[in-house]
Amino acid sequence: MKTIHRAIYRNARRMGSVDAGSVDLVVTSPPYPMIEMWDEIFSQQDPAVKQALSKGDGASAFERMHALLDEVWREVYRVLKPGGFACINIGDATRTVNGNFALYANHARILNSMQALGFTALPCVLWRKQTNAPNKFMGSGMLPAGAYVTLEHEYVLILRKGPKRDFFKAKDKQRRRQSAIFWEERNRWYSDVWFDIKGTPQRLADKNTRKRSGAYPFELVYRLISMYSVKNDLVLDPFLGTGTTMAAAMAAGRSSIGFEIDGALEAVACRIKDVVVDTALPIIRQRLVNHMAFVVQRLNDNGLLKHRNSHYGFPVITSQERELLLNDPLDVSEAGRNLFEVAYSETPQAEFCRDWEVELDARRRDAAAESPGPEKPGGNVTQLQLF
Repeated sequence: MKTIHRAIYRNARRMGSVDAGSVDLVVTSPPYPMIEMWDEIFSQQDPAVKQALSKGDGASAFERMHALLDEVWREVYRVLKPGGFACINIGDATRTVNGNFALYANHARILNSMQALGFTALPCVLWRKQTNAPNKFMGSGMLPAGAYVTLEHEYVLILRKGPKRDFFKAKDKQRRRQSAIFWEERNRWYSDVWFDIKGTPQRLADKNTRKRSGAYPFELVYRLISMYSVKNDLVLDPFLGTGTTMAAAMAAGRSSIGFEIDGALEAVACRIKDVVVDTALPIIRQRLVNHMAFVVQRLNDNGLLKHRNSHYGFPVITSQERELLLNDPLDVSEAGRNLFEVAYSETPQAEFCRDWEVELDARRRDAAAESPGPEKPGGNVTQLQLF
């Protein structure tokens, strides 16, 4: 199993190097209109943005910024396959322009634009991007009618091009089955509010580069890729930035392509090849450990699980999890400038491959013999007893 990843340092308003209908999933976080750190990048593409801001015309500046993003969304629609998803992480903005403090609803403006292109809007996700600043409240604070609520969340807009994706070929169906997520992950991931993902501070070496970057958390992108694509799919990020989407695609066993207008970020994104394996392996193993913790709790509470995973041998809730296999990335090699190839293991992680039915039953008997309890005569097994 191998995946290919390519970074292109060009404006995503024109993605002519990407064929129409060739992309399976888009995951991105664009520059946020009316957030001051991105004024320059919008003004460079349309000088009228700077003119509107200097005149105190916030509404005009907001619309001109989004007009630039609209061209990217048109390209996104063109390159996506029928049934493909677009997941757009976006935050609203608050800003005082010409003495008037106001909210600029970026998520609503993008949603309207995408629907006008033909996308089907699906329920979105809100994730909590907390701030620890003691002065985060805006306005007078304690006096009524003088303060404003804080913006501590962002949106992940989820849209689909056309009807639901179909898997007709046998090999595609197998890829889909092996790309399954755990039942307990499904229950958490497909909630519309995520509290378990936190904002990621930027640790770029160059101060000026850091000012231009607003990367979202790796865990957020990895989750979205796992939810809305299958192994070997092609993931596109038209605002690649520091390369978080590309790194998450590598970790999840998907190919990727990214566009980035800021050439200063090229050196940062290239470092992905040096760290992605060490980043991915703990995340993959944590998913497996979390599943076994869930299994232990389920066995202690409710008894046996009905199904068993064919690769690892551990119990699972549903038949759809029986072929689930998480592939470890083994090596990242450069195939050219800003072109990378990732090789993966095609065998399950050895430490998770046991005859779990026999082992869990033995552990339960040992636990019962050591400290039988009146409410659970079969005894309890703990996660620490298994690893």
